Amino acid sequence: MAADLQKASIWKRISAYMFDVILTVCLALAVAIGVSFIFKYDAQFEKITNIQQRIEQEYDITFDITEKEYNALPEDKKAAYDAANQAFLKDPVMIESYRKILGMMIANVAISLLVADIVVYLVFPLIFKNGQTLGKKLFGLAVMRTNCVKITPPVLFVRSMIGLYIMETMVPLFIAAMMLLGFLGIVGTITLVLLLALEIGVMIATKTNSSIHDLLTDTVVVDFSSQQIFDSLEARTEYEKAEAARLAAEADRENEPIAIGAFAPRSATTSPANVLENESTMESPTDADSQTDKPEENV
Repeated sequence: MAADLQKASIWKRISAYMFDVILTVCLALAVAIGVSFIFKYDAQFEKITNIQQRIEQEYDITFDITEKEYNALPEDKKAAYDAANQAFLKDPVMIESYRKILGMMIANVAISLLVADIVVYLVFPLIFKNGQTLGKKLFGLAVMRTNCVKITPPVLFVRSMIGLYIMETMVPLFIAAMMLLGFLGIVGTITLVLLLALEIGVMIATKTNSSIHDLLTDTVVVDFSSQQIFDSLEARTEYEKAEAARLAAEADRENEPIAIGAFAPRSATTSPANVLENESTMESPTDADSQTDKPEENV
């Protein structure tokens, strides 16, 4: 494994992101169904339906018509329809019920996405370690600090709840909801486009291709199989010292002088056999020398 930064492939990141988004939406829908029973939408809808039926009987019209059918009505029926519509929109009980339904819908979306985000982006990473969601686990990705140190639970909380949930999920959804209700119009559209451009621009401009929530927490998505992640900054310092010592030792061994005599090949004249032959020749006297050295015999 490498101690330096091993950036994750952009396609792996996109695949993991899409998997996590689909999982988040499925969980949010399941939670929303349960929350809807708690909020009792049906009671409020029933109030609005009763008011609508009462006004239809009172003005002798029906609200369930198309624009074409409305235009074909006689003038007196059109006047009655318009008066009934105004009476319905100004009914205090209907207004109160509509406000409750709208508030419950906003709360339902917020609660459902909060629970789903906690499960996908907080619980799973705490279980799998190294900031891995289920999508990142499947595609071999991890999250760490930019100094190659493990992400801690407090940092993970800020990254997932403040960065992902509030800044990158609820703020755009709130703007979209205001646009649907007719409060923002073109301003909302421009704001959403600018937010999207900011997210893409940050990913392109940063060397680590980080999102806004990564910049917020000084984290980065990396390739888990090749990235070395340290438990602490002290552990990384110790590793770097040990690695530097190992490299220095290897360099010393490579630069160590070689003893030439110890590895020089023997010549033919200095082979073991020749040495023994020479020694025996030097120690054994010649025949002439032996004759000379003998004492003279008496004649």
